[in-house]
Amino acid sequence: RFLDLRNEKIHNIILLRSKVMRHLREKLYELGFNEIQTPIIANSSPEGARDYLVPSRLHPGEFYALPQAPQQFKQLLMVSGFDKYFQIAPCFRDEDPRADRAPGEFYQVDFEMSFATQEDVFNVLQELFVSTFKKFTTWKVDEGPFLQIPYKEAMEKYGIDKPDLRNPLIIQDVTKLFKNSEFNAFKDKTIKAIVVPNGAEQGRKFFDKMTEFATEEAEAKGLAWVKIDNENAVNGGIAKFVTDEIRDELEASFNVKPNDAIFFIADELKTAQKIAGLVRIELGKRLDLLEKNVYKFCLITEFPMYELSDEGTIDFNHNPFSMPQGGLEALQTKDPLDIVAYQFDVVCNGFEMASGAVRNHNPELMVKAFEIAGYTEKDVETRFGALYKAFQYGTPPHAGAAPGLDRMIMLLADSQNIREVIAFPKNKKARDVLMNSPSVVTKQQLDDVHIEVKKKN
Repeated sequence: RFLDLRNEKIHNIILLRSKVMRHLREKLYELGFNEIQTPIIANSSPEGARDYLVPSRLHPGEFYALPQAPQQFKQLLMVSGFDKYFQIAPCFRDEDPRADRAPGEFYQVDFEMSFATQEDVFNVLQELFVSTFKKFTTWKVDEGPFLQIPYKEAMEKYGIDKPDLRNPLIIQDVTKLFKNSEFNAFKDKTIKAIVVPNGAEQGRKFFDKMTEFATEEAEAKGLAWVKIDNENAVNGGIAKFVTDEIRDELEASFNVKPNDAIFFIADELKTAQKIAGLVRIELGKRLDLLEKNVYKFCLITEFPMYELSDEGTIDFNHNPFSMPQGGLEALQTKDPLDIVAYQFDVVCNGFEMASGAVRNHNPELMVKAFEIAGYTEKDVETRFGALYKAFQYGTPPHAGAAPGLDRMIMLLADSQNIREVIAFPKNKKARDVLMNSPSVVTKQQLDDVHIEVKKKN
């Protein structure tokens, strides 16, 4: 790697990273923020991923954790009267690597503000992203204010909560059109449609390949499709199930025109949305529909406060320290899965670039929010004792967010892999082969921290 970093392209990306960090610091100081460091060796916290645990030598059987984010510390800083905090913070999550996610550790531009509304945070995010991207790229950059898309709308129109707005295709719900259809695959299903302008020009092989993608990559049961020819006749795929009445309604209400193609996905709601989202992305790639040389930003808002876990229990959907819309009354009276939080993401070109929220700063509300997710008040006192105690002393309303530095550099460098923008990255198996990490340690080192390793048979 140290030789690879001599390569001009990679070398310049690392220098770009340095310049962007300097710009972000200067911009945040200009906006009145103060830089404060928070601990690296901290406590375990339910932030949505596995912790990296650090065994304690002085306290046998007890563990520190590397922080998944400085969340609790920055909220405590708000209680302490530091009304505008920021930090380019290292964060640690034991997650599987992806092209857009570095394994193990990443950096985020963490900031928090007292007496701030959601809109105040939006304004800071827009200032940071627009100023940074305009300074370090020649591409067109959305000026802001960024388009705001509620989570439910994003799932309906794009099938994903991080939509790439360079792709002009939109998912539409056509369930009602086929309520009396004789097509068995559509019976009692939610039916999503993607209209592809001039898609009828594609040959049969294209449609077969898209069906193959849907079934093999998107795990769909199938992918139905039709073409509308220049005489407005329906051809191919499931044409025999698209009656004249359905065709006319597609034309009148769903903007279908001659020479278009339509893809249909039928399943239960969430699965249909997810598959349609993947099909939309693939169509954008294969048909080269994405707008070139542009950064298109949006804000995804109104995330659900809770979701069902794989075990069927209620769990936090996003950040457990967020304020539910409707406050304590919502927590006491609503179905948890219907509660919406003041939580939001910034998305650019299909990548999640930042997450943020208005924070829950009321101890009674905090206990109730965690109780719904299966924690007792004693659990809250034990696991989040500092916040729980601090909130008893008068806490200013506060809100904040955390843009991801690595992804920001990845987009600015027009790179396809996040490892390119990190000086010494880990590989796809979360190994640092340069430094031989992780590695076996001595028995004496294990004894010092009271650890015994289970050996696999």
